[in-house]
Amino acid sequence: MAETKGKKAARGLSLHLGLNTVSAAAYEGWTGPLAACEFDANDLAALARKQGMKATLLLTKKATRAGTLSKIRSAAKSLRKGDLFFLTFSGHGGQVRDVTGDEADKQDETWCLYDSQLIDDELYFELSQFTAGVRVLVFSDSCHSGTVTRARLPETTAGSVLARSKMMPPEVGRRVYAQHQRFYDGLQNDIARSAGKTQVSDPDAVLSNLSVSSGRINAIVKKFKAAVILISGCQDNQTSLDGDHNGAFTGQLLQVWNLGAYNGSYAAFHAAIRAGMPSTQTPNLYLLGDVARFVAQRPFTL
Repeated sequence: MAETKGKKAARGLSLHLGLNTVSAAAYEGWTGPLAACEFDANDLAALARKQGMKATLLLTKKATRAGTLSKIRSAAKSLRKGDLFFLTFSGHGGQVRDVTGDEADKQDETWCLYDSQLIDDELYFELSQFTAGVRVLVFSDSCHSGTVTRARLPETTAGSVLARSKMMPPEVGRRVYAQHQRFYDGLQNDIARSAGKTQVSDPDAVLSNLSVSSGRINAIVKKFKAAVILISGCQDNQTSLDGDHNGAFTGQLLQVWNLGAYNGSYAAFHAAIRAGMPSTQTPNLYLLGDVARFVAQRPFTL
């Protein structure tokens, strides 16, 4: 990327998480097999590299809590105003019991990493650590809600297609939480204390109030230093579909992008993805911080 008149070129770092299974030891015997999550991560990493970003892949067994947090924190330390961090997740979503009182339904939503769950509070706290002026783009082919699953439409021996839920079953979630309650409760309390010191808004209060509809953009978190765009695969009461090569959301995203031929804004990009999805899966757009300029840019631009 060339520099112009003394202005330093923007840097781009990306991290792509794709989990086709999780550890049976960490999830009380459940492995949650999926088909397309590693493909999703690989395809989005290739897109990022083509756009000039330095991409990192963490697939299945390498997509651990320590590895994920280390890469996010490293990016937060190294990126400066004008730079871009692109984070993608493809895998199962889950829930753990809320112990800090910030959830109306008494549940915190999670990403199911290989060796443990990453709580939504943790994710948004980590994003809050990026320097002012950094642009952060997050795609989650799984929703920030336990009511949203990744599902696959497998063929039966007769060739017919049947819907099969791929969510972490509630009974598995209860067993996992019961066996690791001290760990997950401790994480929530630690994040609550840290967030209190840094005045980070509760992530679920944010998500419940952020939307882009009818061309109107609402961004209510004024103290979030970085400008953050989050696009999730579907609504809270819907199912995010897995596939043979890509999840439905990631596949539609790549189709709209069309190998870089797409020239609209992030807001229009989201709308185009949404328009091509079935009525049973409606991607959402969430905004954190001062995103007015960011959301008007062409996607993935450094």
